Amino acid sequence: MNAFLEVWRPAGADLVQLDADRITVGRSAGNDIVLSDDSQVSRVHAILERFAGIWSVRDVSSRNGTFVNGSRVAGEARLGPGDELRIGRTRIVLRADRTADDPGLTEVPAPPPQLTPRERDVLIALFKPMIGADMFTEPASTRQIAQALWVSEAAVKQHLLRLYDKFGIGGEGERRRSRLANEALRRGAITLAEVRAAESKG
Repeated sequence: MNAFLEVWRPAGADLVQLDADRITVGRSAGNDIVLSDDSQVSRVHAILERFAGIWSVRDVSSRNGTFVNGSRVAGEARLGPGDELRIGRTRIVLRADRTADDPGLTEVPAPPPQLTPRERDVLIALFKPMIGADMFTEPASTRQIAQALWVSEAAVKQHLLRLYDKFGIGGEGERRRSRLANEALRRGAITLAEVRAAESKG
């Protein structure tokens, strides 16, 4: 699925392919999307990020705010095809090509399962390596999670088994951790903001 942005300027729409995993939007020339002709846009106004195949937008303490489908973004907001961003006077629409077998219906993800506080800690620790400078690396290993939480690897394995069960992640092998991370983010069990907050405390 090839995602792109429609950036609506006074002269018409520019199409911006989303080839990178991080896109900055603002008035200064150093941004990926430069809105120099919009006086309501801050120098660096917002950041779009792709994580586990899902796009989100984060307002960077802009003066006039960032809006998704008319609602002001408080921190970070998830984006889907057809969602409309308002940055200053500029309208930006996220588009994605449908696959051949997509009838155009919107699939609503199942709500996240109930998690214990320790299961949430395990999920946050699972994500931590994926938030650093080398984005989109593998999730944390069982050993890394154990070290981060000061518990045994056996305890982490038990928590992971329960999480696999709660999120319906079957099969075996190392890829299960990646699938768990993807599913937890997709269903809103954990947010990137929570992971960043935990990283800053750590």
